[in-house]
Amino acid sequence: METDLILSAVNELHQKENQALESKDVTAYTEMFDDGLSFTPFEKPTINKRDFTIDLKKYFSGIKEIHSSYYRIKSSMEEEVFTEKIARKSVLLKPKMLVFSKKQTIQTEEIYHWKNIKGEWKVIALEIVLEEKY
Repeated sequence: METDLILSAVNELHQKENQALESKDVTAYTEMFDDGLSFTPFEKPTINKRDFTIDLKKYFSGIKEIHSSYYRIKSSMEEEVFTEKIARKSVLLKPKMLVFSKKQTIQTEEIYHWKNIKGEWKVIALEIVLEEKY
């Protein structure tokens, strides 16, 4: 498959990912991940899709709003796996006492490994290689 077609398909999936993040929709967010997902958080041990989904539910429950954007740093195709490194900036509003909220910005660099499984691009591995919070 041509690189332009892959990029187009993956860009569309990233748009859906951002919409799911901003609506805190765990089901929609995790649809892009293969059942055999290997997720490596920043400076933490690798976990599977089930544990990632559980952690994501807990994470979303502690957040009032999320706004996220990303750009691709680089990408490559090797042996049917499309790999991309992206930079993401997320701004979170976390509930504080009563009507107050705390704003937090998180910048990450993430490496996605995509594979076309039965005609659908799925993330088979995701690594967070850099994370800065402020």
